[in-house]
Amino acid sequence: MLRLNTRDPGFQTAFQRLVRERRESEGDVARDVTLILENVRNRGDAALAEYTERFDRHVLTSDADWRIGADECYEAFQALKPDLRAALELAAERIRAYHQAQLPENRDFTDDLGVRLGARWRPVDAAGLYVPGGRAAYPSSVLMNAIPAKVAGVERLVVVTPTPGGIINPLVLAAAHLAGVSEIWRVGGAQAVGALAYGTQRISPVDVITGPGNAWVAEAKRQLYGVVGIDMVAGPSEILLIADGQNDPEWAAADLLSQAEHGPDSQSILITDDPVFADRVADRVGVELSMLPTARVASESWEKHGVIIEVASLDEAPALANALAAEHVQISVDNPEPLMDAIRHAGSVFLGRMTPEAIGDYVAGPNHVLPTGRRARFSSGLSVLDFMKRTSFIQLDDGALKAIGPAAIALAEAEGLPAHARSIETRLGI
Repeated sequence: MLRLNTRDPGFQTAFQRLVRERRESEGDVARDVTLILENVRNRGDAALAEYTERFDRHVLTSDADWRIGADECYEAFQALKPDLRAALELAAERIRAYHQAQLPENRDFTDDLGVRLGARWRPVDAAGLYVPGGRAAYPSSVLMNAIPAKVAGVERLVVVTPTPGGIINPLVLAAAHLAGVSEIWRVGGAQAVGALAYGTQRISPVDVITGPGNAWVAEAKRQLYGVVGIDMVAGPSEILLIADGQNDPEWAAADLLSQAEHGPDSQSILITDDPVFADRVADRVGVELSMLPTARVASESWEKHGVIIEVASLDEAPALANALAAEHVQISVDNPEPLMDAIRHAGSVFLGRMTPEAIGDYVAGPNHVLPTGRRARFSSGLSVLDFMKRTSFIQLDDGALKAIGPAAIALAEAEGLPAHARSIETRLGI
């Protein structure tokens, strides 16, 4: 775990090294993914079957091997314990309500020159949702990806998910039922992303692919952007906790480890103006790790990528936060608003001592699919807009064309495009 202090002479050098740190796979992953995508594009289902047997130890032969039916999802939902079913339903209700409020409005107006202008929003026809399997099989991710697509009006939702050894988490199936997903394929990895983008003999292609995954999945999405739309290229999870000394060190340690347990490349950073609190949090992390079933992963993350930054005043925190542009920023102070107002780059912000980041992963309502790796500088979390596109429209009558047409002719001629000018001139009788 790294300790930094803004008052130390070498702080800026060490901090810039932290900002530039890459925790995402490169090199061989990109080359491997290129070959996988080419194979899927050329050979379709045959390539999928080979990769699925090799990586997931699952043989794809009959329809039941390939696809999970809606009846299985319904049965999984019905089999849930009442408290867990209620929790999933509450999460779905809140996620749906929050994203419903994101729906954009169509525009249609006529300006002072008589030109009718506007835009209409429409959903994509089909969306593919990647749902990780194994350790990272999270029903919350099903809800966070599928519900915004449903709210946007997407008619066809396709889930791809690896089923190692043929086994799938029943909670994932229950969440799929609750979200209204009926097309689920037992394939994962970069090959599944390729199948969604290109289509195969069994799987029809989609227009947009969203959802978290490992380095190979993220790289496949990056390479396929342009063939399909994607939500983002997501990397390891991050949390930046800004906290004063009035916080409980036990709470702070738990908050930091809530992201560390996602994977060994996750990063947890504490910024505080109280060195005694910093020491107590560092000590408490060790205690918390001793009690965590996920201690092996969380410990590796904390040891490799954990950071505590001491500042003279928390007024220094926003500048550091903007440079880090973290996925999650948690501001644990009595009055978090001034700090939030000064933070320009963050995937999502959690305000006050009673708002742990983990609440946003499940039931708060905003999406938990967020930009990582400093991408919050230029991108946002998943929303209904990722499943929609805007089409503008224009309508002119004789008077409107006479009002603005001559200017268009002048610009077309200046650009050396006479046919552009001619298409307007013929209507104006020039």
